[in-house]
Amino acid sequence: MTMLRSVVRGVGAYLPAQVVTNEELSRRVDTSDEWIRERTGIERRHLAAEGELTSDLAANAARVALQRAGLRPQDVELVIVATATPDHTFPATATAVQRKLGIGPGIAFDLQAVCAGFAYGLATADNFLRAGQARTALVIGAETFSRILDWEDRGTCVLFGDGAGAVVLQAEEQAGARGDRGLLATHLSADGRHYDDLYVDGGPSSTRTTGHLRMNGREVFRYAVAELAGAALTVLDKAGYGTGDLDWLVPHQANKRIIDAVGKRLQLPADKVIVTVDRHANTSAASIPLALNEGVEDGRIREGDLVVANAMGGGFAWGAALIRW
Repeated sequence: MTMLRSVVRGVGAYLPAQVVTNEELSRRVDTSDEWIRERTGIERRHLAAEGELTSDLAANAARVALQRAGLRPQDVELVIVATATPDHTFPATATAVQRKLGIGPGIAFDLQAVCAGFAYGLATADNFLRAGQARTALVIGAETFSRILDWEDRGTCVLFGDGAGAVVLQAEEQAGARGDRGLLATHLSADGRHYDDLYVDGGPSSTRTTGHLRMNGREVFRYAVAELAGAALTVLDKAGYGTGDLDWLVPHQANKRIIDAVGKRLQLPADKVIVTVDRHANTSAASIPLALNEGVEDGRIREGDLVVANAMGGGFAWGAALIRW
């Protein structure tokens, strides 16, 4: 029995020009390169320039993804921007991307699940495409987290950076068999009991300010390892696969220690896990597409490969997608 699948047609990424190394950061905050590397694996991060908006990063990544897909902006019927750092409270940053790329009229909205945003975005776009409400979708993760960091808090400001990544999905008739390409399974969840473990202490309704990121690092680490591994196993099981079938794990790039722990729980060799956190730090919703982009660019991820992308962020919210490339 044939069925519609959401097939990845192109990927793209964008990192701002300004690079800040751990050494440079140590001149601003009471920290050191050794301290940051040992605890996180991070070596540097990119920061958006003055006046460079989340939508600018998103549009740049989307242009690359569309070019690689061989598609025009006019072909896109759905734009989802996963972000916790929108240009404005409203309208949606996705509509700014529409305007900058010349997309539309069409469906465009932002999705806010913090670091899990890209996984949520993939699942949402997949539902639109399989329901026949659009044929071509842009799913973008884009963040300017540097704008919500407390640069006096060394426990958080060293962890994050700015960036954007994008994928183009197209609905395509597939055989409904094990070899189908595209999104094969998704899993999303959240647990609001952990609301205060990773949050921003501001907002239009509460303080009328932007606020700063606050985090209970120990609780985030403990929960992230369990839920990232669990989400990966769930999507594999939904599609009838095991970890031995997996070609690549592309996890949220938050912390090298978390990534390593998840890989061990899944009994995956390190060379099957794509790691980019050392070069751009935690870019929240942008981290998975940035890692996917690198895996495609350097030739590791190839057509036919089985890929799991999984993430967890504030809320706590978490999710995963199983993709046949």
